[in-house]
Amino acid sequence: MRIAQIAPLWERVPPPAYGGIELVVGLLTDELVRRGHEVTLFATGDSITLAKLESVHPQALRLDTTVKEYDVYAMLQLSKVYERASEFDIIHSHMGHAALPYANLVKTPTVHTLHGVFTPDNEKLFMYARHQPFVSISDAQMEPRLSLNRVATVYNGIDLNNYEFCPRSQDPPYLAFLGRLSPEKGPHLAIEIAKRSGWRLKMAGKVDVVDRDYFEREIKPHINGKQIEYVGEANHAQKCELMGGAVATLFPITWREPFGLVMIESMATGTPVIAMELGSTPEVIVHGQTGFLCRTIDECIAAINKVPQLNRFACREHVVKNFSVQRMTDGYEAVYQQILAERFAQNGHVRSAIQM
Repeated sequence: MRIAQIAPLWERVPPPAYGGIELVVGLLTDELVRRGHEVTLFATGDSITLAKLESVHPQALRLDTTVKEYDVYAMLQLSKVYERASEFDIIHSHMGHAALPYANLVKTPTVHTLHGVFTPDNEKLFMYARHQPFVSISDAQMEPRLSLNRVATVYNGIDLNNYEFCPRSQDPPYLAFLGRLSPEKGPHLAIEIAKRSGWRLKMAGKVDVVDRDYFEREIKPHINGKQIEYVGEANHAQKCELMGGAVATLFPITWREPFGLVMIESMATGTPVIAMELGSTPEVIVHGQTGFLCRTIDECIAAINKVPQLNRFACREHVVKNFSVQRMTDGYEAVYQQILAERFAQNGHVRSAIQM
């Protein structure tokens, strides 16, 4: 198939440190190329990919201080994609609602992966384009009242070869927190859990400009390099070492996160996850086997003492079976084939040029 992948421009593909959407896009794109598809990736110019790269900006927007109007670059990128729509059999957008108005203007079908959440504002656009095909990254993400044309749920996947299994935690023991240091990720709750339980906590993650005040007020005063340690924005190797050596990874989110890569990354190293029971966490963690789902801080603290009962190898195997890049790509290939088959049936013919 001739496939266009559209990535957000906020970060390069794949990101040098932070995971998220761009990491998933990078893994999917490269695996599709390995499977023989002709893939064009629309992303930042500093992206690293096996696909053909097309860019409207040389670097990640978050690193370019000269950029003030981010939406301009998104519109420019989408305009270039859809001007060339006839060159592709299918377009795969990871741009949220931004691509919806463009997709209706061309014959080439677009599938939209929903990486974010619905808001009172963007819901208007989703409802306008509700007949376009959507893929959710968890069942919890969907809003039935919007009546979107969800064709599948495809869980995010990771490359297990990049995550070394750690059969035991390091000594002295500690808890880990990885992710953006923002209110919705709950680093302040991770600190509270550590302080109330008496455990050491090692934290890693970026601080975006919009979260700087929160960091200075809620996080920084607690960092002492002893019980509460912050190592900054970790690269992949540092992240794996931090998670793999922990007794447990804390995931105390305060919002209905559609999917948290940190959970599967931690379990891939063998480290169980203690998470708030919100959003996708019940779909990712097997309670009492690969971690614990909690509703309060007290439950999180109590769960720490239960972690030694868990099998770290079982955590790894859970990811191998359910959240590998191969499993994710299988899901998306099936989605592409389904959408194209439906389109061909509507048109009353099948283009022999398509190889599926």
